[in-house]
Amino acid sequence: MKKRFPECEKIISDKRITRKENQSQIIIENPNQFKVCVVQVDGCAIKEGLRCDYLVIPDQQDIKRTLEIYIELKGSKILHAIEQLEATIKQLSDDPAKQKKVCIIISTRCPLATTEIQNFKRDFKKKYNATLEVKNINYTYFLS
Repeated sequence: MKKRFPECEKIISDKRITRKENQSQIIIENPNQFKVCVVQVDGCAIKEGLRCDYLVIPDQQDIKRTLEIYIELKGSKILHAIEQLEATIKQLSDDPAKQKKVCIIISTRCPLATTEIQNFKRDFKKKYNATLEVKNINYTYFLS
């Protein structure tokens, strides 16, 4: 990550990294205790306009590939969450088109597997080299 936000970043190597907002929660399982940079995007790294909640970047020396994990903890407005993720990628990603990314939306909405969401998943892969995950309320992501 070229852009740095020291006042918004925390380097942690906990086995379990949890972020929660209202009913939505993500747990990042980090069994090997890799160093991970957690960036508070909303209200810190990006203060105005569309933005997601967090950007998580595992240490490149620990993990053999560079990865950016964008996280939006959301209620039911999945389309808005997608816009927030796109805006954040454009502003913070080292390489919006090529850098490997995982974009995770934690939503309280059901059902999550609509045709529209499938189309967004395909678009994210094409435009941002990103895997888009839309998950319900509690989700666990495994770093390996």
